Amino acid sequence: MRDLAGIHSMKSDSLHPSPNRRRFFGQMCGLGAVASGMMPTFLEAKDAMQTIANPRLFTFIGGDSGAWQVIARKTVIGEPLPTVKRLDIVIGEVKELPENALWKLSGVTSNERYVTRSEKDQLTAKQVTIGRPEATHAAMIPIRKNSKWWALTQDERRAIFEESSHHIKIGMKYLPAIARRLHHCRDMAEPQPFDFITLFDYTKADSTAFEDMVAELRTTEEWKYVEREIDLRMVRDGK
Repeated sequence: MRDLAGIHSMKSDSLHPSPNRRRFFGQMCGLGAVASGMMPTFLEAKDAMQTIANPRLFTFIGGDSGAWQVIARKTVIGEPLPTVKRLDIVIGEVKELPENALWKLSGVTSNERYVTRSEKDQLTAKQVTIGRPEATHAAMIPIRKNSKWWALTQDERRAIFEESSHHIKIGMKYLPAIARRLHHCRDMAEPQPFDFITLFDYTKADSTAFEDMVAELRTTEEWKYVEREIDLRMVRDGK
């Protein structure tokens, strides 16, 4: 099912088993099956009845299909990504690269890691959720920070992030016009080419405000630790 933000979920048809499959499981789980040693193992049952996609995991697929049309691409620093025409955003894991796709990136949403209680309360009061019907423009910005950043302690990173760079304060100025969702790539089991993927959406009228925001963030001390950054701009179909 695709929502207003052009995001859809990868769910298995096995979540709705056929009558024959239901009868099979009923027979296998009966007392006769237990007595005869025919009870299916946990792994067999898990394979037959797949679970719903992880709602915190998002896969970004660049290629020739997807709800978002890529209208601009910029390599801000580091190695570029192959040029694509469209972006598809899927809730859950996509194991195989789809046909006519050139790349896929994955990340999970998580708790805020550099905010104080006061900042969190302010963000909660002002920020809006990705996917508003009027937010027909979007940006996907994956970044990777260098080893010097990751060698710092949490409190040292926080000092650069907010005390020196005012990352939260800058972003707060543009709420609620610009919605944001951060995805952590370093939390994935498999190595990823980026550390973070940030998805933004906004109205056409707020496009200039978005440009001002990212330009201001790229002048900060924090950005000096960025060694790779890609900036993709998109519009939703029919807009």
